[in-house]
Amino acid sequence: MNENREHQCDVLVVGSGAAGLSLALRLAPMGKVIVLSKGPRSEGATFYAQGGIAAVFDESDSVDSHVEDTQIAGAHLCDEDVVRFIAENAKHCVQWLIDGGVPFDREESDSDDAPRYHLTREGGHSHRRILHAADATGMAVQNSLQDNVHNHPNIEVLERHNALDLITAHKLGHTDQPNRILGAYVWNRNLEAVETVRAKFVVLATGGASKVYQYTSNPDVSSGDGIAMAWRAGCRVANLEFNQFHPTCLFHPDARNFLLTEALRGEGAYLRRPDGSRFMKDFDERGELAPRDVVARAIDFEMKRLGADCMYLDISHKEDEFVTKHFPTIYDKLLTFGIDITKEPIPIVPAAHYTCGGVVVDKQGQTDLDGLYAIGEVSYTGLHGANRMASNSLLECVVYAWSAAESIAEKMETVELPPSLPCWDESQVSCSDEEVVIQHNWHELRLFMWDYMGIVRTTKRLERAMRRIQLLKDETDEYYSNFKVSNNLLELRNLLQVAELMVRCALERKESLGLHYTLDYPEASGKAKPTVLTPEQQ
Repeated sequence: MNENREHQCDVLVVGSGAAGLSLALRLAPMGKVIVLSKGPRSEGATFYAQGGIAAVFDESDSVDSHVEDTQIAGAHLCDEDVVRFIAENAKHCVQWLIDGGVPFDREESDSDDAPRYHLTREGGHSHRRILHAADATGMAVQNSLQDNVHNHPNIEVLERHNALDLITAHKLGHTDQPNRILGAYVWNRNLEAVETVRAKFVVLATGGASKVYQYTSNPDVSSGDGIAMAWRAGCRVANLEFNQFHPTCLFHPDARNFLLTEALRGEGAYLRRPDGSRFMKDFDERGELAPRDVVARAIDFEMKRLGADCMYLDISHKEDEFVTKHFPTIYDKLLTFGIDITKEPIPIVPAAHYTCGGVVVDKQGQTDLDGLYAIGEVSYTGLHGANRMASNSLLECVVYAWSAAESIAEKMETVELPPSLPCWDESQVSCSDEEVVIQHNWHELRLFMWDYMGIVRTTKRLERAMRRIQLLKDETDEYYSNFKVSNNLLELRNLLQVAELMVRCALERKESLGLHYTLDYPEASGKAKPTVLTPEQQ
């Protein structure tokens, strides 16, 4: 690093999960790649993904079936062309993970034939098509990718580095030329200094924004940074009203955001009321295997109807050996909380889990800004529609890492590295002794988003949320203008921006569809189309 703390690379990847690391590995043979990780490189949603990755590996399954299941789960708001593109490219992209060392569970066999992978089934799927590594698939994927990245000389991972904002030609005043990404300002949390990275291409792989909610299954890094930065750079966003609430997170005073995989229900677990009675058949003929939005609303309804703190997930009717073999991580973890899942039900509540909308991209992950790509949960590809089907998320990450890498590789030699970029100006700001302001605003935002923009909504609640967001945005923008950067300030600023976009999308959709359920418009309109916002309409 030179004196003005400037890095340079061919490709800057913002985010170190499955999407970001997969793309870095695919492009590293062609040039230098820098990967930014807000915390330790494993601290992202990928690491905590339990269920698995969907792909057609069984002869009785088909791409057509995968496409149809995805469309049904997404309330037919999915882009069928994109769904088919992902389903058709699933097998070779998952095989790439296998070739890279991901240890997916195999069927026991005495033959020397090609390995057969153990496939499980989750909500919304009509076939067993989920490849998994026990109940810790994300950890297996993340660890394998990290090992491969660590061994590649062309990849540099900068841990504890936040992307602060994107640098574009127009932001630097070069409005006489086409707008293009030039790099990014980065907050080095180790040195507490802002650095500059210039790059031919920038790829956002920052994950979702579920930290905007009080209760979430996501790690702390999921603060919508990529969505907010892309919006500020002039990119469209879409479908941010569709926030998936995972139906089953552990309800325990000592547990923060511990997810209980959908595969538990796929393997026969029941949802029960506090009195032990089952209730899912009262809401959907598919019972526990209904899509997540249906299950989450059913749990929310029963909790409110009964005034109960939680419902229960019960797999204790299965053989002990079956449970401990298929769900060793969950079994061991819950024992630390005094819960033996082979003998008793698990207390659960819904929690914000997945952001189905995001930055608008094409099939190569290209955004509206030349040279800027977005892949994984940060993006809106058209795959998820009004509700994400289980285990399509890791799949989207690896397929778009492949397609974006192909696109960037084709252009790599034709794009010049930008000239040196201006340093970040901190001359007009001072250190703050009022970090408590950020913490207060943070908690206020997450609480009212849970209450007003949660599983069940009304127009009045959404309007209340918008008024509070504007007040907090004004206060935070004033704070941002006067005080030095901090991690909490950056995340709060981004979350407020994304919260505003979420509520704006929700107010535009005058119907209930998938994950967006409003008491004012309880029926689907029959004319569903994506909700797209552009920065010019602010």
